[in-house]
Amino acid sequence: MNILEIGCGTGYLTRLLVKTFPNAAITAVDLAPGMVEVAKGTTKEDRVTFLCTDIEEMVLNENYDLIISNATFQWLNNLPATLEKLIARLTAEGSLIFSTFGIDTFQELHMSYEHAKEKLQLSIDSSPGQMFYTLEELSQVCEEALPFSSEFPIEITKMEKLELEYFQTVREFFTSIKKIGAANSNKENYCQRPSLFRELINIYETKYRDESGVKATYHCLFFKIKRHAPLP
Repeated sequence: MNILEIGCGTGYLTRLLVKTFPNAAITAVDLAPGMVEVAKGTTKEDRVTFLCTDIEEMVLNENYDLIISNATFQWLNNLPATLEKLIARLTAEGSLIFSTFGIDTFQELHMSYEHAKEKLQLSIDSSPGQMFYTLEELSQVCEEALPFSSEFPIEITKMEKLELEYFQTVREFFTSIKKIGAANSNKENYCQRPSLFRELINIYETKYRDESGVKATYHCLFFKIKRHAPLP
């Protein structure tokens, strides 16, 4: 098998791929040099090639039996074009499998932000970070990325799930999302007034804390795009 992993990070998924596919050649890509170096240090396999590059700019010269990505596609600047490029590089029975974040991700943060704006009577059209797709919106993006004419039938399967994570404080939550790259998106601008963020933190701490701590919702979307070889 020939496998391409996008957004390998520190190599957690890469190591699972190594175990699951013992005879596969794996190319693992990430934009962050530090992440790639950590992944290299924890994955001692000659059949794994690590590349520090941007998948949106990367020229793909090979075909892949599996293209896989975990929690990376939400940060791409042009997801439709990238999906189209990746699907074109699937083998006859190849699959593109990815997880990403959906529209209900960090709903507590967004609701606290809106309530803080209302309380301070700020009439600004802004959001604390980018907005994500619904399951159906992302499904439509995938459909539109499929080739208009293909000798291989293509099947899309999808599912969604809500996951909760708890933090001791809201500031700890902010530190966490910064580490996963959520603070790097340039798709949305937001008001950075200190008074607004003090109020946001106060509302978040008050409304969304229970015995487990301050909660944050992750809306997880899972997609599999599979090519099928035509019947003889």
